[in-house]
Amino acid sequence: MRATWRWVHSDLRTHRGEALFAVLASAGVIASLLLAAALLGYAVSPWQRVFQQSQGSHVWLHGREGREGFDAAAVAPLAALDEVAAVSGPFRTATATLETGGTRAGVVLRATGARPPATARPLLTEGRWLTTDGPRDQVVLERTLARTLWAEPGETVTVTLTGRRGPTTRTLHVVGVAETAEPRYRAGQGDGVGWLLPETLDRLAPAATGQSVGLRLKHADDTDYTVQRAVTLLGAERIDQVTTWQRAKADLGGDDRLLGQIFAAFGLAALLAAAVAVAGAVRARIRGQAGDIAVLKAVGFTPGQVIRGFLLQHLGFAVAGAALGTAATLACGRWIPGRVGAAVALWPRLPGHRLAVTGVPVAAVLLIAAATALAAWRAGRVPPVPAARQAHPVARPLSALGRRALGRRLSPVLVLGWRSAFTAPGRARALGATARLALPIALMTVALVAWSTLGQFRTDPARVGRAAALTVRTEEPRPAAAAAAALEAVPGVADAVPGAEFPALVPGQTATITLRGLGTADDPYPHAIAEGRAPTGPDEAVAGQGLLDLLGVRVGEWVRMTVGGRPQILHLVGRSIEPDHGGRVVSTTLDTLRDGAPDLRPAFHALVLRPGADPRRTAAAAVAAATGGDAEVRATADPAGGEDAPRGVLAALAAVLALIALVELLTLIGTGVRDRARDLLALRAIGLTPRQIGAVVVTAAALTALAAAVLGTALGAALGHRLVDAEAAATGLGAGVARLPDPLLLGALVLAATATGALAALAPAVRTARHRLADSPGETF
Repeated sequence: MRATWRWVHSDLRTHRGEALFAVLASAGVIASLLLAAALLGYAVSPWQRVFQQSQGSHVWLHGREGREGFDAAAVAPLAALDEVAAVSGPFRTATATLETGGTRAGVVLRATGARPPATARPLLTEGRWLTTDGPRDQVVLERTLARTLWAEPGETVTVTLTGRRGPTTRTLHVVGVAETAEPRYRAGQGDGVGWLLPETLDRLAPAATGQSVGLRLKHADDTDYTVQRAVTLLGAERIDQVTTWQRAKADLGGDDRLLGQIFAAFGLAALLAAAVAVAGAVRARIRGQAGDIAVLKAVGFTPGQVIRGFLLQHLGFAVAGAALGTAATLACGRWIPGRVGAAVALWPRLPGHRLAVTGVPVAAVLLIAAATALAAWRAGRVPPVPAARQAHPVARPLSALGRRALGRRLSPVLVLGWRSAFTAPGRARALGATARLALPIALMTVALVAWSTLGQFRTDPARVGRAAALTVRTEEPRPAAAAAAALEAVPGVADAVPGAEFPALVPGQTATITLRGLGTADDPYPHAIAEGRAPTGPDEAVAGQGLLDLLGVRVGEWVRMTVGGRPQILHLVGRSIEPDHGGRVVSTTLDTLRDGAPDLRPAFHALVLRPGADPRRTAAAAVAAATGGDAEVRATADPAGGEDAPRGVLAALAAVLALIALVELLTLIGTGVRDRARDLLALRAIGLTPRQIGAVVVTAAALTALAAAVLGTALGAALGHRLVDAEAAATGLGAGVARLPDPLLLGALVLAATATGALAALAPAVRTARHRLADSPGETF
């Protein structure tokens, strides 16, 4: 063992540059994986991100309005509870309705100071916070509420409060938009939140106001117990509603299953690609030391000693690289500009941080150890010095195609570069190198597929089941034909499709599904059909993937359900892309529903807009056209959540994979130059100039990168399409949503990889061109 340690020490002193490269490569890959893990947590857990950044409250207690509720003095004992870490509020509140451009939404107005509270602090995303300067009546709106109202900073909204003397209407000036860890606004399910100054609330509701208080707990598991104690202290008769962090988390993170599964697959694939890249560097270094290994065998080293020596050496490199990469990420990652730095800064407060910080480096080191063990075993089989020449066979002779190309006066640099890239010193080794480099490029292409798929939720919503951008509901609907005609006359409206929606029960299931009647035989709704066809005849319907999975049926079968106490039997003629309700939706025509309910009238009209139409302006015009202003217009929810964070994370993941590909590329170039050193010197001896020698090295690297890029993009496009569709089907959305990137983008990726390969080979090419025959006689004999 002592001899092994002495050899390892001597080898490190002799090959310091290679050892440093191995450690830095491992550190770079580990740092990249940790950054990717931080980004995944940042994007897939939006509620956790907002909750930790805002120091959110686990429990919100909302008191009744007026004397029936609790006052500020009654809240004081809550801070003394052992389970409570901090108290936010109490805040005076009032329930109201906001309206702008014909769109109405419920809101809870919350009075707060000119400085945001320390606990449950709203996170500004646009505009500024409340001030005593500027407009008199200022309001900051919760983000989903502002998006529903199409309200931006600098605009105004109309607020209506119902008091003892009747409704009160005022105009509020929107000065900011903020995120909060509370349940977000959903039409008909929960009001949004608006923050304003106390004096503004006094002018709006001088008497009938309630109180809200938030409790941040020391441990989230104590939520139920703390709620019981708080309700006992305040009095159950004084509390109107209690909301907990579980509801807010489910509300904000319920639409992220697809993103979570895609990102998890990306994380595992990136770990595999990183391990392959670092293991390739290890194998290349061991292969480059075949002569040293043969000498060691000749002086008495056993195969076991050689294997142990390489294992100790390269495991040390991997552990040192993992420690360096982890320390650098945790210490300096927060200073990276943009979303990456924000993700790393927030990461320690997110769940799973410790597991990722320890699990990712350990998993990478274990994978590197497995690859090193195989390479070390091969090193133990290297024959001693007398057979050294047989261990390194001469390169293949120039092929007949190559000789024919030279005979046609094709550039010898191109011919010899092609030979170096794909035939010398062996085709199997060259193909393996190309495949290893193609792996991270394929994963980058998969990321681009996911990027394009998320992008179409905004650019082409009809393809993902969002053909209608607006929904118009009227309290006193006119005849369907007249209402549709009035709405279709609105500029920007291509079609106004009548519809109705009901909860339904299916045999053997306790959960309800959604039955929709959209369009008629003369005015059909443009469903996004992924399989089969759209409903055209009586009792025909299309269903989402979630419904098909729930009932265990396929397209072409009949399903039975109960709607409002009456049976409904439908023939499923197609599968549609359904982003709502987990895909547990069955859609038919209003004509079919009227067969069982002749008096059925449309409950809403779905507006399909013309290309380029402004939804906000169209909504305002639709309200006036519907019933002279007595209508409610709602924007169709964005299945992607309306955020660019997932696409930003995909871009960052692509950058991480690009770094892994660069490590693999540098390894391939270094290995190729070393393996072909004798060939290059022989070319120099027969008359090639130093510039041509360098050009051969650059051409070989560029051709290898080109082949890997073409192979990686082709495989990545196919794999990404299948992966996104498979994950979409698993979440109930349904297969058929995957979208391939633009061919120009894939072409740019191929060109970028090729150019990177050529640039990365410039320095080795210069060194090789300056290499003289007398420098390394052992390489020529």
